[in-house]
Amino acid sequence: MESDRKYFFIATILNWKHLLIKNKFKQIIINELNHQVNKGLLKVFAFVIMPNHIHLIISIPFPFIPKDVQRDFLKWISKQFITELKNTNPEYLEEFRVNAKDRTYQIWERNSLAIEIFWQEIIFQKLNYIHTNQTTEKWKLANTPEEYEFSTAEFYFDGRMQ
Repeated sequence: MESDRKYFFIATILNWKHLLIKNKFKQIIINELNHQVNKGLLKVFAFVIMPNHIHLIISIPFPFIPKDVQRDFLKWISKQFITELKNTNPEYLEEFRVNAKDRTYQIWERNSLAIEIFWQEIIFQKLNYIHTNQTTEKWKLANTPEEYEFSTAEFYFDGRMQ
């Protein structure tokens, strides 16, 4: 039986728009992560939700197919985002309109990135990146990693995750 493989996963909002600046959109992502974990489709080791993209370290248990789990994860989130925008900000939703056969709106950039992680050193490197990204000069979303609410940094800082 194939063991769970770990992935560093990045998904970016279309045209790098800062849709994820609002907490309601971040919460939709967290809710879906919880849902996927509860269904046994993935394990989350780390995440951070930035204004226009997300980073995750996840594993997808055998026999689930990583690209299918990732596709379904982003598709469900997209549907929730579109519904929310239709109800609260239809003008902004129009910025996500695309001329495609299979959709009217596109939330995520095509071809999100999932890199399989083979070595412990790389896991620690990606974990550090995820947990410090929000404190960089570019973003300044928090003074310290554990202060940022939409990241797993606090869980590592206080020992709930190791």
